[in-house]
Amino acid sequence: MKRILVSGGAGFIGSHLCRALIADGYFVYCVDNFSSGRRVSIQDLLIQPHFECITHDIIDPLSLEVDAIYNCACPASPVQYQEQPIQTLKSSVLGSLQLLELAKRLQCPILQCSTSEVYGDPSEHPQKESYWGNVNPIGPRSCYDEGKRCAETLCFDFHRQHKVAIKVARIFNTYGPSMCINDGRVISNFIVSALQGKPIHIHGNGSQTRSFCYISDMINALRLFMDSPNTLTGPINLGNPEEISIKALATLILSLTESSSSINYSSLPDDDPKQRKPDIRLASEQLSWTPTISLEKGLKSSIQYFKTQLNV
Repeated sequence: MKRILVSGGAGFIGSHLCRALIADGYFVYCVDNFSSGRRVSIQDLLIQPHFECITHDIIDPLSLEVDAIYNCACPASPVQYQEQPIQTLKSSVLGSLQLLELAKRLQCPILQCSTSEVYGDPSEHPQKESYWGNVNPIGPRSCYDEGKRCAETLCFDFHRQHKVAIKVARIFNTYGPSMCINDGRVISNFIVSALQGKPIHIHGNGSQTRSFCYISDMINALRLFMDSPNTLTGPINLGNPEEISIKALATLILSLTESSSSINYSSLPDDDPKQRKPDIRLASEQLSWTPTISLEKGLKSSIQYFKTQLNV
């Protein structure tokens, strides 16, 4: 039985990944310091014989014997990482360094969950992997943006210098059941407000765009990438290229929830990207992967989840 390490395994993407791997017969070590991950996200897994949860901060050395590593550890929403900017930077840089050292010792592949935030506020649209980005290195988002960019640098330096088998996945906005109610992500914020009859708050005029990928599609992509030949290092964009404005997203969620909530507008945060849409031709060609869940279908599933969480 292959043993897989999932750092950040109690987070949103990490918990879904743990669940999928166990379902397919792997032994999974979930490593999390629970700064943003939640025990409730993995509660059903704790009784599984092929699952072990280890409370540990990956900025410290970790000694395990595994066959592959998924590094999902890092606060991912602006609310979370701006509350803990130094810890966020440490997680991305020192944490990735520790896991790369482990992968080097074990001679096993490591998949780095990077982010579309490495592109910053892009001047290229849609964003291709060859685009170097437009990132403010000293802004309020830089702890996350630059931390992830540095983690990518470490991955490729370990690959070049130590022949570590790396996989760098640039993940675009992902959503679905098990999102935290107060994590600050736009879809969870909008759905929770709509279900509670509270105003939906939009930063700026709502014309900024995002592309949202349903969680099951993302998990499939990550696993296909990990199982691909070691010669395929990435970076590879993973996301849904179906682009929508934030205002249109709010309107759609109001419609699907049959909510009478109003929409309020406020100033745009510093360095907030105006456009975000992945070019996924590389993922389609190299992984034979494209998203299958439409935004409306994914939102309906997410709304049902939040209704259960809010008892509405």
